[in-house]
Amino acid sequence: HSIQVRTLDDQPMNLADLKGKVVLVVNVASRCGFTPQYAELEKLWQKYRDKGLVVIGFPCNDFGGQEPGSPAEIQTFCESKFHVTFPLFAKVKAKGPEKSPLYRTLTEETPDGIKGEIKWNFTKFLVDAKGVVVARFEPAVDPLSAEITSALEKLLAAK
Repeated sequence: HSIQVRTLDDQPMNLADLKGKVVLVVNVASRCGFTPQYAELEKLWQKYRDKGLVVIGFPCNDFGGQEPGSPAEIQTFCESKFHVTFPLFAKVKAKGPEKSPLYRTLTEETPDGIKGEIKWNFTKFLVDAKGVVVARFEPAVDPLSAEITSALEKLLAAK
């Protein structure tokens, strides 16, 4: 929760502002085979946001150069193609020596079964209301899958 990030329109935000919410963190890209997951992430956000879920997307160009766009291009693409209303943030590095503090925390400071380098776009991390990373879902796991929704519902019931 103590990590500073920048919104897609370059405003600073402290993830501590999300304390008390269940958060799904996703590294997203506009030109990926998994890009249609934007629609599923939006449905998940719409279904659970009033119960305490926040979906947050971090555009990332680390995997196949599949997010080359500017912030304005990313915003326009997400809104026009997938009607995304969940928060999007400034482009981040999710791997390598310039890895962002958020992704360093997610991939290095988490328990076995969660930590480890991200292999591709649309890797999802589930964070409980106290700010503890409790689950990781690889890109092929659909955001509306029972695997994600059941884990999410348990956290929302417990918060």
